[in-house]
Amino acid sequence: MERVVITGIGLVTPNGIGTLESWMSIVAGESAIAEITQFDASAYSSRIAGEVKDFAPSRFIDKKKIKEMARFIQLSFAATKLAAADAGLDLSAEERETAGCIIGVGLGGLEMIEATGNMLSLKGPGRISPYFITAVVANLAAGQASMALGLRGPSYCTTSACSSSAHALGDAFEWIRWGRAPVMVAGGAESTITGIGVGGFCAMHALSRRNHEPKKASRPFDRGRDGFVIGEGAGTLVLESLTRARKRGARIYGEMTGYGATSDAYHLTQPAPDGLGAQSAMRMALREAGRNPDDVDYINAHGTSTPKGDVWESRAIENVFADHATSKRLWISSTKSMMGHLLGGAGAVESAISLLAIANGVVPPTINLEDPDPECTLEYVPNVARERRVRHAMSNSFGFGGTNVSLLFSSLSA
Repeated sequence: MERVVITGIGLVTPNGIGTLESWMSIVAGESAIAEITQFDASAYSSRIAGEVKDFAPSRFIDKKKIKEMARFIQLSFAATKLAAADAGLDLSAEERETAGCIIGVGLGGLEMIEATGNMLSLKGPGRISPYFITAVVANLAAGQASMALGLRGPSYCTTSACSSSAHALGDAFEWIRWGRAPVMVAGGAESTITGIGVGGFCAMHALSRRNHEPKKASRPFDRGRDGFVIGEGAGTLVLESLTRARKRGARIYGEMTGYGATSDAYHLTQPAPDGLGAQSAMRMALREAGRNPDDVDYINAHGTSTPKGDVWESRAIENVFADHATSKRLWISSTKSMMGHLLGGAGAVESAISLLAIANGVVPPTINLEDPDPECTLEYVPNVARERRVRHAMSNSFGFGGTNVSLLFSSLSA
């Protein structure tokens, strides 16, 4: 089997448009949560979000093509162009025949669906854009990227709620590992800060109502947490075989070594007690990588800032990592504390952050952790980033329907 490495990263997040911009903001512990500006949220119980501010699609996309893309595709396209440039991606004609693209998306183009529905009611079907369907279909994030980069291998979307882009990376890993593709472009995107998107989560009582303190609203593992903060953004990674990367002298961020995917088979929205499905996913990733729990230095937690979710993820980590976790040798943080929950895009963005932690020897903080929940007793790197050698980092993504993904990334020197 081929070893799989990451040679390119592209990030477009609430913390910055660009990988370095996002990373530096996250390491500095800066919150990007603010009042919603994309629609009038004054009547909503939650009026805050992690928006990508000052995003100019024309910086990345030909002006004639912008109308073909809902916002989630625009964000994804930008992240993909950044990742391809970062990797110095240059494929031969033969490689293009099998190189592919997988982009995970949870909900697709909600803002365009909402606007088109309103237009239909007011002005009739004759005013619907001919680009409407192709602008909102979830797989067109991958489709547009494949066309732009000339990738004629597999092109599809994984949709599994908040695990969507983690599944995309896992699938891409398998395509390369089994020798079916030399290179895969994979990641995720989401943009659901709309009336129906925010309203739907408000109706579920899932979102934080700390509207008076936006920057303190996302507070994973803190006693005062009251729900997650919705965010938007995109992350794309370039994966390739270690053989190919070394042959071309590529800069390597790290190696993907483990992929665990499970289902709770328990509840529509609540995780299984003690995170049993999450435990299975983490154990699967470790087993596939041939690693022991004590080998892992850092976990980028799912850590959404929900009352039950944070407790059960902590218990799951404690069960899998035992004394390595309870002795606080294992460091854990939730970068959702700074950017909010990017839903289908979260897994890819947080995997990129895990790789940057390996490459830079810095673990990002969990901000707003001021009064730790007594049921969350592990080391969550509160408020300030810390330096350490990160040999192996895990990224957790768990979603509605009980879907769980754990990805393990490793330094080549580990």
